[in-house]
Amino acid sequence: MADEEGSFYIELCKNPIRFDPVDKVTNVFYDDANKQVFTVRSGGAVGVVVKGPSEKDTITFRMESRGDVSSIKFSPDRRILAVQRSPKSVEFVNFNEDMTTDQLEYSQTCKGKSTIVSGFVWTSPNEIVFITDHGIEFYQITPERRTLKCLKTINISVCWFVWLMESSCLLLASGTQGNQLNPFFFRPSIITKLTKFEVDLPSHQKSTKQPLLERDVSMANIYGQLYVIVLRHQPRPGSVGAEIVLYQIHRDVAARKTDIMRLELSGRFAINVVNNLIVVHHQASRTSVIFDINLDGESDGFVRYHHPVVSPLPIRPFRLMLPSLGIQGGQTKMEYNCELYSANWVVFQPNVIIDAKLGCSWYVELKLEPIVTMIPDKHVLAKFLLARDDSKRVILNVCRSMLSSESQATLSTISKVLDMLNKVYQDYLNSEIHVLAGDPPSKPDPAMKVVIDQSDMYTHVFSVFEDNKSIKYKFMVAVLIEYIRSLSENNITVQHYLYELIINILVHNNCFYQLHQFLQYHVLQDSKPLACLMLSLESVYPPAHQLALDMLKRLSTANEEIIEVLLSKQQLLPALRFIRSVNIVDAVSSRKFLEAAMNTDDAMLFYTVFKFFEQRNVKIRGNPRFQRGEHCEMYVKHFEGLFGTDALAEMVAAS
Repeated sequence: MADEEGSFYIELCKNPIRFDPVDKVTNVFYDDANKQVFTVRSGGAVGVVVKGPSEKDTITFRMESRGDVSSIKFSPDRRILAVQRSPKSVEFVNFNEDMTTDQLEYSQTCKGKSTIVSGFVWTSPNEIVFITDHGIEFYQITPERRTLKCLKTINISVCWFVWLMESSCLLLASGTQGNQLNPFFFRPSIITKLTKFEVDLPSHQKSTKQPLLERDVSMANIYGQLYVIVLRHQPRPGSVGAEIVLYQIHRDVAARKTDIMRLELSGRFAINVVNNLIVVHHQASRTSVIFDINLDGESDGFVRYHHPVVSPLPIRPFRLMLPSLGIQGGQTKMEYNCELYSANWVVFQPNVIIDAKLGCSWYVELKLEPIVTMIPDKHVLAKFLLARDDSKRVILNVCRSMLSSESQATLSTISKVLDMLNKVYQDYLNSEIHVLAGDPPSKPDPAMKVVIDQSDMYTHVFSVFEDNKSIKYKFMVAVLIEYIRSLSENNITVQHYLYELIINILVHNNCFYQLHQFLQYHVLQDSKPLACLMLSLESVYPPAHQLALDMLKRLSTANEEIIEVLLSKQQLLPALRFIRSVNIVDAVSSRKFLEAAMNTDDAMLFYTVFKFFEQRNVKIRGNPRFQRGEHCEMYVKHFEGLFGTDALAEMVAAS
């Protein structure tokens, strides 16, 4: 299966960031906050090349060589460069708008003679944190003066640290085994210390005094919540293989262990977070596997246990143009297969893989189409896809396939999927209503990324009924009725084109009795477009005319339409009775009625209609004459031609 073109659900981005690989004079650094790769040659004296996600992010400059660089990062606005060469201090260089340096460096030494700087992170364009073995030092930089001011220091024994820029969260590890984790949140000029928590270590690891290592801990935002991700190589008693444990960070209480992923494998692992999925790469088997904490898992009342969503598969093979080993036909470059799961790979959160020896930085990407065939339960599949970015087309294809005769699902399964789609649809409509009302928009559910509305279903899903003649019409009607039920239960107004589709299917299959029942018992809701459709069916089903009229009357906002229908059928007396019953005699156009009466070529009918409106004129104006603005002169002449001026004059005299 892995050899087939469409069977890989994890792949590396097609255009990786290319940089000079590591060698004797070249070092490579990655700044995960700014997503930048730094290539430093000869300590910066020969040159520094900075590459970001796009070509326009490339920066090139030189620095004085003052020793080996151990860390290098730009501030978030890329106006200040911080470089660490010594365990005691960090140096700074200001950059101009055109990304040239001002050449004057300045530095800051950590506090305490025995203190060692383990690393640093930028928390804002002008604020930086030194992480030392004794705690953290929070500085504010004034680049114009080339000075740093210490805002706060916190003393704590630090084993290692993890930083997540998108949440401004710093995690410090302390304790003899490095399993006491201390979260800190940063805002401009402010540090907020959260309650520390302890990562429980397996008894074997405790007895052998094996510490919790930095390489086994990361942080990521999953479904809008901040988690600490811990890779536990030694499982709990009764388990096989390694596990991944999630601790959810809370601002008001200590972090809580919420989820455990069962890998059932041992060896070297690397973890990415892609599209709210935990992607685990296993080096020994050269496969990757995905976990989704949004899907239901086993629970002991405290922690949920998850298995992989689908079976492990390799990353899609990646080919790269590299310098040729020998000149063949003048070629200087040839295409090579990259070694996947290389020992040189270094993984960064959320979705970056770097091979410094190859000189490549990739983004890990998820492909949804291959997963569709790997999850047989359509309800689970729909829930999985709804939580993914850019999944709309795939969801619609899944819904379409559920209706096709080749892979038809049960009505019960279809119903569950439709209810799930319409719940998201309802939430979206409600949020839109709140925005229109001027209320603050409600926070979207991060597990619901896609809205499938009625037009999507009509255009891309229910169109299968027209394309596939092998589907039984009873199934078509049942699915459409189920969709309408689901919309109604979620308080969503059903669009008329869905009703039209049902009616057309029933008419095409001569199911007029069922159509009559649907209308009579209001399975199909009253609407003007639906009434007009019913009127058009009168030639094949005569009762449709009366059904349409009844529907228009029930709407009580369709008086004009009812009059038009009756006049078009030359039912003038029923039309007169109707306008009298709804008290709109004074408002209707007499010309419209007189024209319709004249077109019938029925003299007595024309007489009746003419007299009706003369009486209306008397009632309104005390005079039977039609006003000039009503444009009824030709109908008065027609009346005189049929009955003589005496009949008209008689009535005038009587007035």
